Amino acid sequence: MNQLVIHAERAVSSRALKTALQLRYQVYCLECNFLSPDDYPDDIETDEHDEGAAHFHAFDAGDELVGYVRLVRPDADLLFPLQRQCSLTAPRAELPAPHQAAEISRLMVRKDYRRRRGDRLSGVTAEQNEAAFAGDRRHEAPQILLSLYRQMYAYSLANDIRYWYAAMERPLARSLSRLKFGFDRIGPETDYYGPVAPYLADLRRLESQVGAHDPELLDWLNQPDKMPEVARRHADRGPAKVGACPKPSVRLLQLL
Repeated sequence: MNQLVIHAERAVSSRALKTALQLRYQVYCLECNFLSPDDYPDDIETDEHDEGAAHFHAFDAGDELVGYVRLVRPDADLLFPLQRQCSLTAPRAELPAPHQAAEISRLMVRKDYRRRRGDRLSGVTAEQNEAAFAGDRRHEAPQILLSLYRQMYAYSLANDIRYWYAAMERPLARSLSRLKFGFDRIGPETDYYGPVAPYLADLRRLESQVGAHDPELLDWLNQPDKMPEVARRHADRGPAKVGACPKPSVRLLQLL
């Protein structure tokens, strides 16, 4: 993949989103068995948060979907999915105003970009497993992830969103912290498709930390028209550590 083509679309009926919902079905219902395929007879995975969410898609040069994420806004009770699934140590009154926040959700990279050599899928032949590694694209997963984060960041700036919620595993939080994408833990670990904890990021603090640590990366985040040399540089520091089965929200990748 020589260049990623990234854009965001909000219309639920769009071709891009339909492809993403099919990918979500593949991951959550078939690969990981988090959800029952019987509940999604159209082979698309969708929920009540999709209509009001902002959806972001990463495409390769052949216009094939390679990554997806959404930003979920608060529901009618001014709550985020994370607040209904996790216990928070901070009282609700001390959390950001709901209209200033969004929750990172359903972050995923297509499996041929996230497989580790040596991972194996149960129930498939050796030949099918070997085909999963064709092209050896795993080194491009961090670039895809950074590109999706950049689109979420640009959307957040344009829509007065200052805070991001996320449910993630501790290793991913540490990896993001090394990039100075600082997320603060705001509650205890809970069993939500695996052991995860709730986190919160202040984008103004993130900008300050990233700018001090790596001004070129902050410049790249703020200039969507620039080629992703910075993302490739970060990707070159090491392969993405990706499990055999991704989990919901931002628990998919341990960056760099």
